[in-house]
Amino acid sequence: MSLQDHDERVRFHVSDVLGGLEWLSARYVHQRFSRHAHAGYSIALIERGTQGFFNAGANHLAPTDSLILVNADTIHTGQAASSGGWAYRALYPTPEQFEQVWRTLGQPGRRAPWFRSPVVHDPALAHRLRTLFTLLDRPASRLARDTALHDTLARLMRDHAGMHAAPGEPGANPRLALVRDRLEQAAEEEIPLAALARLAGCSPAHLVRAFHRRYGLPPHAYQVQARLRRAAALLRQGATIGAAACAAGFHDQSHLHRHFKRARGITPGQYLAQYRARTYKTPRPRER
Repeated sequence: MSLQDHDERVRFHVSDVLGGLEWLSARYVHQRFSRHAHAGYSIALIERGTQGFFNAGANHLAPTDSLILVNADTIHTGQAASSGGWAYRALYPTPEQFEQVWRTLGQPGRRAPWFRSPVVHDPALAHRLRTLFTLLDRPASRLARDTALHDTLARLMRDHAGMHAAPGEPGANPRLALVRDRLEQAAEEEIPLAALARLAGCSPAHLVRAFHRRYGLPPHAYQVQARLRRAAALLRQGATIGAAACAAGFHDQSHLHRHFKRARGITPGQYLAQYRARTYKTPRPRER
């Protein structure tokens, strides 16, 4: 049955027994993801069709059975690259979860991986991911899920990652990180470009160009992404959509709705409903 025979669909999940791990299954035909980034990594298995996307300064194609590996805080997009759209499952582990696995392997220090290639073809790893998703989607023991997640993350680090920080741009202004941190920490504020330029120690025009080269988005667009992350966190904490929009710095609920759908492929209302309905929680001990 072809993808075009069905409406687009996405299912979102969170597990509080796996460190708040998020994962989803989705099928899209017309969805075009705007440039966005995740606080954690994006590990996706393409199950049908082909996805096209921008990542790490270039355009890529990920056909059926391939894996997409997007590093944390890395700007990327996504859209169909085949006539029938594409279907995939993805999980979003945090740098801290990778670091925990790194330590269990007997390695010193705190190391989060940097994936070298955005698209990989690894049938053994794809099989591990399918097994993990099956355990996550169906009733399974905590031990089975823990083991499958640990094995998958360990395999990713061992076979496809360099254990070092993201490569920086030669000659980049080190104070650009201060601008990024300001946008993250005060996402809801209206910050003048001139104030950010003073923080970076350069002219406004130079800041816009340099920031775009370093982080993949100009400052104002990066601020939108920071606001989306803030809004999503507020929704998970129980805020209403309107309250989350206001507290995150959006003009109103419709403003949040538009940007949320373009970046995440799901509306704030769908996100909130699925978070409430599909969150996996630790079972309460039985009373004796």
